[in-house]
Amino acid sequence: MDIIEIKDLCFTYPGTDVPTLKHINLSISKGDFLAIVGNNGCGKSTFCKVLNGLIPHFISGQFVGSVLVDGIETVNADVGILAKKVGYVYQDFENQIVRPTVLDDASYACMNYGMQDYKERGLEALKLCGLKERAAEYIWQLSGGQTHLLALAGAVALGPDILILDEPIAQLDPKHADSIYEILKMLNETLNKTIIVIEHHTEYIANYCKHVLLLKNGNVEWMLPTKEALNKVEELEANFIFPPQVTQAGYYLKQMHQWKPDMALPITLDEGKKCFEDFYYKEKERKPVLNINPKETIIELKDISVSYQTVKGNVRDVFDNLNVKIHKQDKIAIIGSNGAGKSTLMKLIVGMLHPKQGEIQINGKGLRDVRPEVLSKNLSLVYQNPEEMFIKDTIYNDIAYAMQVRNVKNWRQHTEDLLERFRLTELAEKDGRLLSGGQMRRASLAIGVALNPQVLLLDEPTANLDIATRKEIIRTLNDLKEITNTVLIATHDMQLVCEWANRILVLHNGSIVADGSRDDIFGDKNLMEMVGIRPPEIFTIGQMLDKQAFCYTVEEFVQGFKRRREEYAI
Repeated sequence: MDIIEIKDLCFTYPGTDVPTLKHINLSISKGDFLAIVGNNGCGKSTFCKVLNGLIPHFISGQFVGSVLVDGIETVNADVGILAKKVGYVYQDFENQIVRPTVLDDASYACMNYGMQDYKERGLEALKLCGLKERAAEYIWQLSGGQTHLLALAGAVALGPDILILDEPIAQLDPKHADSIYEILKMLNETLNKTIIVIEHHTEYIANYCKHVLLLKNGNVEWMLPTKEALNKVEELEANFIFPPQVTQAGYYLKQMHQWKPDMALPITLDEGKKCFEDFYYKEKERKPVLNINPKETIIELKDISVSYQTVKGNVRDVFDNLNVKIHKQDKIAIIGSNGAGKSTLMKLIVGMLHPKQGEIQINGKGLRDVRPEVLSKNLSLVYQNPEEMFIKDTIYNDIAYAMQVRNVKNWRQHTEDLLERFRLTELAEKDGRLLSGGQMRRASLAIGVALNPQVLLLDEPTANLDIATRKEIIRTLNDLKEITNTVLIATHDMQLVCEWANRILVLHNGSIVADGSRDDIFGDKNLMEMVGIRPPEIFTIGQMLDKQAFCYTVEEFVQGFKRRREEYAI
């Protein structure tokens, strides 16, 4: 039975002649778990906003065609009616949280509809989403992952048959990402909810989704079962979508005649373990990536303690007796679960927060003794949300601003140089808030390095980006060595950690529980379980096959493993 039927759908935003959605014909079955994939700008979010009536009822434009949701024509239906048919959790889910306590928020929509049992519905939704024990708490007491679950509970409370989630795990650590998808799986399999996700993380698609829909330039290229879809490696990569790393590894081994030509590629770790069981690891000497004889110490945190008082009067400790040194030429990744204190640590270093006790030194001087104008030339923080870096009406003016107010000589030439370095010249007169995700990231980096800081700090630089754009940001970070050679990044992106960092700090319960190279960190299974972090999938499959295999990229895996039998002929 089809719950969604779309016929010849076209939609064009005002002010443009090119349709965002073009002649879409599609049916989605009740109880499906569908992933929508495609490169940035292909129309994924626009397509989903058609399904709940935001387009065309609240977002204007030229709408042509028919969209039936559970038998209701969306263009003729009231948005309030459609909201009970289609629940939506947006990428910026924080904006969906509108009430002060968890139960208030979960039951708010039901109360607005005048449902007598609104509290009971809210409690049931919280139970389904694993938040029942937090019902009486204030929303600001929740972690990022729990807040995302609350947004989902608010949608579930109305009892819709369809749930749409836009980038549901973009800013979450693996533990919270797993919990989101496990709840979606339960809603799909137990309550027969139709789940639609816009997702870049193909390893989650492989483990949870039933079908994959590829959008390209506003057109539906195909909708296929997940296994078949993720085996289309060349077509996916041509659209800047990267299949699971275990799938990529199988594909490249097939190109090297190490795989049966007619054999399907694995898409999950379990499939990979079975498919690669005939491979062995050619042990190679690993080069250390941690500088064991550090040079100059730039930043030192001594006996730092940070705490704050909650609304209910309780004191929460963020850091307790924290000590760490940051050296010149360090490329540090700061990792840990949501709420571990990664952003707090960065704000301490740049002076945005002050510790309850302890001392922070910059180049041997106490942070409190360094004048703000001197501090800003030594340290620069690029925020997690890049739009917060934009205060002017153009990218050119945003990059130039810090230099202008400090009377930096040749600021015009330096601005032009930064625009060229970060491939922003053609966007110089654009408002930064109107750029794509990748463009905003590059622009925020250009703003961050405008004063040639001694140390650059980046908070989640690859959050909310597709895999192709994340790879572009990694390339950009590697180019920064000509401007600043000491960089700290707070991130959940373990591929970024493995490809870029030469030192990793692991935060857990207010302490640094590990400080070392990627081998030190990801080779310690107990540490990863304690903190709730997970290495890249290709590292895990390598370890499943041989504990001596430390493969952090698909290339390292393909080069390190070889089939025991003779190579297959094509």
